[in-house]
Amino acid sequence: MIESEFQILRALESNPNFSQRELSKKAGISLGKTNYCLNALIEKGLIKASNFKNSKSRTAYLYKLTPKGMEEKARVTVRFLRRKMQEYEAIKAEIEELRTECEVLEGPRDKG
Repeated sequence: MIESEFQILRALESNPNFSQRELSKKAGISLGKTNYCLNALIEKGLIKASNFKNSKSRTAYLYKLTPKGMEEKARVTVRFLRRKMQEYEAIKAEIEELRTECEVLEGPRDKG
């Protein structure tokens, strides 16, 4: 699953009433990519789309995670968290290296 699909699943779990435009902003992807991802998620059986009339008298869609979608989101969340933790540890190590490098370049500081 691509990160865009994961972000859409996360957003829809919190609010199935998001429009595609709102999902696009929430996931940080284009409206076209949002539409593509939604269709892929529907095809995979991870979400279900149903029509409803919204307050502006236009037909809109309600995107609801299916039980399969909830399971997949949970699995992907664990993988996403692991990856982000690895990135965090790598950045933390790089920051420490840079601090050490700066201390060497600056030399001892006067404390008076």
